[in-house]
Amino acid sequence: MTEHSTSHEGRQPTTAARPYERTRPRQEADADEAKAAKDIAAAAAIPAPAAPARPEGDRLRFVGAATRRIARGIDLDEIVLGLCRATVPTFSDAILVFLRDPLPVGDERPVTPFVLRLRRTDRLRLPEETDQEEALEPLAAELCEVRSGGALAEVLRGVRPVFGDSAAARAALPELLGGGHPVPTGHRTILAPLRGRRRVIGAAVFIRRPEGPSFEPNDLLVAAQLATHTALGIDKAVLYGREAYIADELQRTMLPDSLPQPTGVKLASRYLPAAETARVGGDWYDAIPLPGSRVALVVGDVMGHSMTSAAIMGQLRTTAQTLAQLDLPPAEVLHHLDEQAQRLGSDRMATCLYAVYDPVAHRITIANAGHPPPVLLHLGGRAEVLRVPPGAPIGVGGVDFEAVELDAPAGATLLLYTDGLVESRLRDVWTGIEQLRERLAATAQLTGPDHSPPLEALCDDVLDMLGPGDRDDDIALLAARFDGIAPSDVAYWYLDPEEQAPGRARKLARKALARWGLEELSDSMELLVSEVVTNAVRYAERPVTLRLLRTDVLRCEVGDDAPQLPRQRRARDTDEGGRGLFLVNRLARRWGATRLSTGKVVWFELPLR
Repeated sequence: MTEHSTSHEGRQPTTAARPYERTRPRQEADADEAKAAKDIAAAAAIPAPAAPARPEGDRLRFVGAATRRIARGIDLDEIVLGLCRATVPTFSDAILVFLRDPLPVGDERPVTPFVLRLRRTDRLRLPEETDQEEALEPLAAELCEVRSGGALAEVLRGVRPVFGDSAAARAALPELLGGGHPVPTGHRTILAPLRGRRRVIGAAVFIRRPEGPSFEPNDLLVAAQLATHTALGIDKAVLYGREAYIADELQRTMLPDSLPQPTGVKLASRYLPAAETARVGGDWYDAIPLPGSRVALVVGDVMGHSMTSAAIMGQLRTTAQTLAQLDLPPAEVLHHLDEQAQRLGSDRMATCLYAVYDPVAHRITIANAGHPPPVLLHLGGRAEVLRVPPGAPIGVGGVDFEAVELDAPAGATLLLYTDGLVESRLRDVWTGIEQLRERLAATAQLTGPDHSPPLEALCDDVLDMLGPGDRDDDIALLAARFDGIAPSDVAYWYLDPEEQAPGRARKLARKALARWGLEELSDSMELLVSEVVTNAVRYAERPVTLRLLRTDVLRCEVGDDAPQLPRQRRARDTDEGGRGLFLVNRLARRWGATRLSTGKVVWFELPLR
């Protein structure tokens, strides 16, 4: 989109003014902008007429100050704005900056046709210009298509700036500005192509009013220097923008798009990169549903801030997900992650905390590998740092990891985080952990002793504790609110693997549903339980487990010691079996099967009508 900005400074027009003699610089709100403007103005000032021997030195000082201002920009808009602020009003009364649309990146072949878009204009407004509409009237058309072999294409191909009254510029400027925007009579112009490392990426037009000094031949050298630094800066900005986009995409794909909502627990998360220039880091979090309505909570931190760190993080996260699906104990998961890190390289270090929450037992099992300890916020407002064995970081090798099992009362909130939240140049990690604990307790006091603070708001409030000097590292944050499942909503039995097991399972399920007032689901539940238990006792050698859970859905879980997972298939007309899972798939809201270290669990859910 074209942006028009107007300076409200005035100057007294005089024909005796020298090329770099202009009004005082604008008063910028930003300190850096003000300092840069002063540098340019100081460099532009020349001695009095009695000592005219140093115009070349003054011109070089101006170019140096202007190019420093341009070079300070990181993104595209900052660089273009730096060019405009450096030249208006010190070098010209107005400037037009055109850039290729779209801008090619690196070695990309530019698209055709060759189109220039007016990226920005800037002009000096004199005191006598009281007509606001006239002062803000566009100086050029927004789009210009450069015709192959045309006058504008020839000037751009020549790369060198040209005066506006030259034969080449007189033919090229109308094509660039558009027929409805001619240069006013008497105005002096310089047309400067913007050439990057490989190709022309735009053009700049410098304009002076007729009452001011004319452009001199040496001004072409100044325009060339400004154009070159601007074009190279734009090239770097476009490449940086592409790298930042790749970094953002990499980080986004490495972290979960959304968190699951398992039964008995609510989850919320946050991720903050270390800075705009370090978007990719090694911090990650995850929540993985497990059999038995349990959930694994994971947070980790790979050393470094680079694409390599993010790639290692992705590998460790994938490994942790695979190990979680095998239902390994937390300490075993960390042991295998440690082995994986050693296979990736001798210097691949990471910290990780792995926890498994059981909403039925209201317990949580935690294993730690050199990670900051979690903080548990109780319902009454008390916040405590959990005493978890610290362990060695992943990648050290040859160490044992220890797990601890703790109570997870309903209404409590567990906060897992990376060290970027609690450690910085201004504070050590334990000071930060204590500040985090105090912040959680203070937030809980606002909602009273009988209500837990909203989870999303709690995450935002935790991040608000970060000060200006506290963002030395990226931050991953995972919060889990334990709701649990009440014992009255759980029914659990063991069934011997015999022919009578399906019939007994139907009777037990019918009684449980009658106790819960869900008799209308009895027919569907008995049919599905019978099919799943029949498949289980066919291969099981040890007692089969049957569990019913009443939450927002009615969930049935059947476990056995046979590792083979059931697969749905289409039964032939002559087959005596093979239709059980077909019925489960048709009647259940959802169903699935998970392999365990001791066998498997087949589950299905029915909606509560």
